[in-house]
Amino acid sequence: MPRDLCPKDLVSAMKSLLFKRIFLNRYLLAAIAGLVLAAAFPKLSVAGFAWIAPGLILFCGIGQTGRQKFWIGFAAGVAHFLVSLYWLLSIPFPAGAVAGWLALSAYLSLYPAVWVWLCWRVFSRLVTESEPALVQADSDSRGAEIFLRTTWKQRAVWAIACAAIWVALEMVMARMFSGFPWNFLGITQYKILPLIQISSFTGVYGVSFLLVWFAVSLCTTGCLLVQKPQSSRVWFAEIAVPGIVVALVFNFGLNQFKRNDPPARQLKVALVQPSIPQTLIFDPSQGDTRFERLIELSEKALAEKPDVLIWPEASMPPLDEAKFSTITNLIVTHHVWMIFGADDAAIREAPGGGLETNYFNSSFLFAPGGRAVATYRKRRLVIFGEYVPLVRWLPFMKWLTPIDGGFTPGEGPVPFQIESPRARTTTLICFEDAFPQYVREHVETDTDFLLNLTNDGWFGNGAAQWQQAVNAAFRAVENGLPMVRCTNNGLTCWIDKFGRLRKFYSDETGDVYSRGFLIAEIPLLPLGEKREPTFYRLHGDWFGWSCVTAAVALCFLSRKSRVVTKST
Repeated sequence: MPRDLCPKDLVSAMKSLLFKRIFLNRYLLAAIAGLVLAAAFPKLSVAGFAWIAPGLILFCGIGQTGRQKFWIGFAAGVAHFLVSLYWLLSIPFPAGAVAGWLALSAYLSLYPAVWVWLCWRVFSRLVTESEPALVQADSDSRGAEIFLRTTWKQRAVWAIACAAIWVALEMVMARMFSGFPWNFLGITQYKILPLIQISSFTGVYGVSFLLVWFAVSLCTTGCLLVQKPQSSRVWFAEIAVPGIVVALVFNFGLNQFKRNDPPARQLKVALVQPSIPQTLIFDPSQGDTRFERLIELSEKALAEKPDVLIWPEASMPPLDEAKFSTITNLIVTHHVWMIFGADDAAIREAPGGGLETNYFNSSFLFAPGGRAVATYRKRRLVIFGEYVPLVRWLPFMKWLTPIDGGFTPGEGPVPFQIESPRARTTTLICFEDAFPQYVREHVETDTDFLLNLTNDGWFGNGAAQWQQAVNAAFRAVENGLPMVRCTNNGLTCWIDKFGRLRKFYSDETGDVYSRGFLIAEIPLLPLGEKREPTFYRLHGDWFGWSCVTAAVALCFLSRKSRVVTKST
């Protein structure tokens, strides 16, 4: 060893080389981090990955220019969404499936791209006051070294800011272009029941916030440990605050379970899962076969003497007089309430004068006497699945979808009142159970449970069914009441108010996508008693909007800082 190279210098040189090796290909590392994040969601559902993946994605951008940070975040997003949304390729319309999969993944990848870029921009603002030279971190190759020169307070505030920006972007995702609130980070923790009870206050956004806060703090700790491995105080200093908050949230969740009283009454429901492939739903010649399958399964389910018989969305073929008579005879013979999904139509006055026919994706409640007593029309329509945007001005858009026409959105929630035994529910159709801000509008103080009718036959035996069910679990926690799901090919189940998947249909082999039915007993409120609304039910996305406000303020401050820096 040369005399002028001491062991301390060698260790320092090795550290420098290690940093260079690790960050040699940021885009590849970001893509790997995106894959780690995808593995946190169903079907794999490795919940622990969600506690580290956001931090890994963020720190792939350390020491890069603003543009590089954006594309690093985009690379992570592309890897994540292409994998987690692979089930879109199962849509029985190959050209549209591939185009939709690529386009949606690319669009959603903009959110992590903006997040990485904006978080590091905010970092520059936070360190400006104490050491203006650190503002150059956006373009300095010594970014890791510069980051480690910050104070604990600066890093702690920055980690909280990163969590707030993530939540703000989820809020935008839930609303932009009609909204796609699918696979928010918080839903990865659906099995960690004490943790997710905070959703009754903050919505799913509170869980997302905790995960990002912890992940950023954990990765900061990792950087410091590489720099100062002999310091035992690093772990406590960086992880203490988010760790304590997570522990308090766990304690709150555990206390919620102590308030769970045995149900005073129950409603016995029969949930029919016909497992009809989407290709058959599109085939008019298969209408009779589909209907016969439904009746056969329903007869078997009715042998269990349920109070309510439920069919999923899109299970019903076009009705003629004979089919309608078969349904009403089934209802009257077994003296059962029935809820099912089917298309509906109404003639209305057209905006330009004259009359026009509007079509709706609807659900219906029939009384034991065979008479329809309530109808709900779906409010949140699936783009390219139930309507084609801008088709009047861009006719070629209709070639991107297998649907011939389009539905009209409904006007509002409609309660379904069952009289014997007395129970009150409200229905959601398809992916409406993924929208936190709209589901709470369906809940009143006398609502016993939520009911989702959905058709996931579009996606074969993929992860979409599990991902939607996990989203639905958070709607149950947010609103403090059970959720019942009747689906075409999985996941037919019921979820209690704590978000537990209490019972779901599967055949003898454990296949949740097969044909069959599920008998479930749903807890009801005592007669005359009102349900105490959750904080989220009363106040909605107060936490999410607070994060949006904070993110906007941070954007303004970082821009102001950049202008001041340039002028000096």
